[in-house]
Amino acid sequence: MEEKKIKFFEQKNWIKENLSYYKDSGSWAWIYHRISGIALLLYIFMHIWSLSPLTSGKEAFEHKMAMYSTPVFSVIEWLLFAIVLFHSLNGIRIVLVDWADGARYHKKLYKLTWIVGIVLFLAMGFVMFSHEIFKLFR
Repeated sequence: MEEKKIKFFEQKNWIKENLSYYKDSGSWAWIYHRISGIALLLYIFMHIWSLSPLTSGKEAFEHKMAMYSTPVFSVIEWLLFAIVLFHSLNGIRIVLVDWADGARYHKKLYKLTWIVGIVLFLAMGFVMFSHEIFKLFR
């Protein structure tokens, strides 16, 4: 009969043994998907709050919207597009992995998600900032 060894709790090695593990692309996709989902949830609340001046009249609303039309908010809006883009493309990847036997090629799908996402992110940046880009070459 084989004896079972009792594993004793060692506080100094607990973090290393239990919390640090190799994260592959699937783990990172899961982490980024959750972070982007939380960011989008926070954005929804901020969006609703930013529309609150509608109840105070046209002038209050236009004043608030003027703040959102600054270049800083254009960059923030572009970054918001990146979050929406990653969350949606990764969601499509998850559907393919779950329903289309994509577990065999999920790493390739993850890389494709990033490639398509970066291309679309840069294309949207060009669309959003093309008027500023063309001003530089006049």
